[in-house]
Amino acid sequence: MKHLMARTGSVLLICAALTARVGGQQGARPQQPANGVVVATAGAAVLPPGYVIGTDDILNVVFWRDKDLSADVVVRPDGKISLPMLNDIQAAGLTPEQLSGVVKGVARKYIVDADASVIVKEVRSRKVYVIGEVGRPGPVLLTSEMNVLQILSEAGGFLEHANRSNVVIVRSENGREQRLKFNYKEVVKGKKVEQNIVLQPGDTILVR
Repeated sequence: MKHLMARTGSVLLICAALTARVGGQQGARPQQPANGVVVATAGAAVLPPGYVIGTDDILNVVFWRDKDLSADVVVRPDGKISLPMLNDIQAAGLTPEQLSGVVKGVARKYIVDADASVIVKEVRSRKVYVIGEVGRPGPVLLTSEMNVLQILSEAGGFLEHANRSNVVIVRSENGREQRLKFNYKEVVKGKKVEQNIVLQPGDTILVR
C-alpha cells in the first residue's frame, strides 16, 4: 500500500511539473496586438520619441495568420523594403503604425483579412557625424537623446591639437543651413551650458 501511494504521488508530481511547463510556454507566446504595432517585445528596439523609420533601419514585418509572408527587412537607400509576394513598399518617413497600415492595405489584394504588425529591431537611421580632430571621426548612432558632450565622447574625444573653444554644429532645417557654436572649455566649467544642445539626426559636428 505504501509503495502504491509513493508511485501515485510521483505521477502527480510529474503531471504538475508538465502542466506548469506547458502553461509557462503558453504564457510566453507573443499576443497579437490590437493596433498593429508591437511596442515592446523580445528583440525589439527602444524607440525614441517621435520616431519615424529611416534608411538602414532593420524591421520585422509579422503576418499573424500568414507566417510565410513575414520577414526581417532592411530599409534600402531608396527608403523602400521588399516583402515576399508584396514586392517594394515605401517605409522611410513613416511611423511603424503607419507602415503597418500600408502593408495591410497592399496585402489585402492577395490575402483575405490580412493582419500585419511592424516591429523595429534596430534603429540605424538616426545618425550624427563627427568630422575633424577627434579620436574616431565618422557617423555616431543616436541611441537616445544625446547632447554634444556625449557625442564627442562616443567619437573618442579631442585629439591633442583640436580647437576645443571653436566647435561647430552644422544643422539643416527646412533646406537652410544653421551653424551653432560650441565652446567645450566654457561648458565643462559650467558656463553657457545652453551650448550643449541635444543633437538631431543628420547634424554634423566640426572639430578643427
